Amino acid sequence: MEKKLTKKDLWRVFWNQLSIRGANNYERQQNAGFTQSMIPVIEKLYVDPEDKLEAYNRHMEYFLTQDMISAVPVGISAAMEEANANGESFDSSAIGAVKAALMGPLAGLGDSLLNGTARPILASIAISFVTAGLGWIGPIFFVIGMSIVSLGTRYLGVFKGYEQGTKLVESLAGSGLIDNITDIASIAAYTVVGGFVPALVEIHTPISIGSGESVLVLQETLDGLMPGVLGLAYTGLMYYLITKKKMNTVLLIFVTMIVGIVGVYLGVLG
Repeated sequence: MEKKLTKKDLWRVFWNQLSIRGANNYERQQNAGFTQSMIPVIEKLYVDPEDKLEAYNRHMEYFLTQDMISAVPVGISAAMEEANANGESFDSSAIGAVKAALMGPLAGLGDSLLNGTARPILASIAISFVTAGLGWIGPIFFVIGMSIVSLGTRYLGVFKGYEQGTKLVESLAGSGLIDNITDIASIAAYTVVGGFVPALVEIHTPISIGSGESVLVLQETLDGLMPGVLGLAYTGLMYYLITKKKMNTVLLIFVTMIVGIVGVYLGVLG
């Protein structure tokens, strides 16, 4: 018998999706909130405890995008989980790959349209109400306006994302294109994450060699070879320790803090 999500299930997904930022963490960002959103889906579609565990683990992977528009991959993931539960030939790894590929583009779209456009416009109108002497009308207008934007975006994301996701899965099922999409999505995900490295990981060193006019500033030399190479190297080291040595990420965060403090104290970092 075919397993199918109902509108009632999707409404539960919608309300759960509001918690997407409720448990942000430095290790995997919004993964707990995303998994919270998928609870109604997983519990409805899967009976075998092992299948449920696999699905929960699948959505506990790293996830980060603009919180309101994150409802889009939530809706699409619900559709893909439904397809996975109804077809043994479905490649479940495609779910995570599609999520990862959507993170970057949706973050840019959400930040520019929602945080960078809708919010400032509503705030400016609210401020004009206050300066005009209308008191509480300004803040109330802003709260109502942003609630409409936020809830409307989340509603469309969950319900339309599910609807379009279903159509997408149906059109690709059995065509072999899903494997290509998975590969492309994986490449896109690594590219997006790699693009964050120079912006988020900054390591500088004040070390200089020589004296007088023949001073060699190490940082300038490294920047000449590849800007941000120290941050890239440290990121590569962390990736190696996490993936190959299975070291605890929280421990590595504290190690990074200690290395930074000691490095600055010794004059190696700055």
